[in-house]
Amino acid sequence: MSMPGLSGRRVILTGGASGIGRATALRLAQEGCILGIFDLDETGAQATAAQCGEARAYHVDITNRGQIAAAVAAFEAGCGPVEAMANIAGWDTPVNFLDTDRELWDKVIAINLYGPLNMHHVVARGMAERGFGRVVNVASDAGRVGSSGEAVYAACKGGMIAFTKTLARELARRGVTLNVVCPGPTETPLFENFRAASPSIGDALARAIPLRRLGQPDDYTGMIAFLLSDDASYITGQTISVSGGLTMV
Repeated sequence: MSMPGLSGRRVILTGGASGIGRATALRLAQEGCILGIFDLDETGAQATAAQCGEARAYHVDITNRGQIAAAVAAFEAGCGPVEAMANIAGWDTPVNFLDTDRELWDKVIAINLYGPLNMHHVVARGMAERGFGRVVNVASDAGRVGSSGEAVYAACKGGMIAFTKTLARELARRGVTLNVVCPGPTETPLFENFRAASPSIGDALARAIPLRRLGQPDDYTGMIAFLLSDDASYITGQTISVSGGLTMV
């Protein structure tokens, strides 16, 4: 049975070319959503869209507000006003903070903090004007409890948690809900950066996780779909960890 309210709901999704983003796009398509898939990897986004029924792929650099505005306008011209958004795009590489430099900081912050801020500034504005919207931001448990080798990334994700809570307060009376999903360690293309730096990291993390395995992209799609559905209409400003029990506080 489909989650209420999702069939026909127009959703913008970032990071849909692979990993959690692709898995979420496929799940939302199963629920009957109309998707606009934004990704810097246009070929990957198109491959995802081809599996999603009513979906369109757009080459979008989320660090560029102008590109976002143009793609949103194109999607709305063809499909109608955006009703929901899932911000899933992200990037990092493992480096201890004292070994990093400003160039790396700027790249991590541009993608993981400024990117979602740009998305909200365009998409949430329209939602607020129309009096309805559902937003899910995919952050990370690194933003809740820290993660060695990911100091700047963790700072961005912690910032996204605080930003989401604040915007949830500001937009509650305008019919827009915003919530955060925090994955734990997950088998995605991004995780290969960590495995390259430390080949044993996957096994070590699996031993530390009570459910004894790394997350898979499909582990998050149900929660994201739920928070975008009408079943979650009275939930806003919340941070939900999906990590196999790795973090329980």
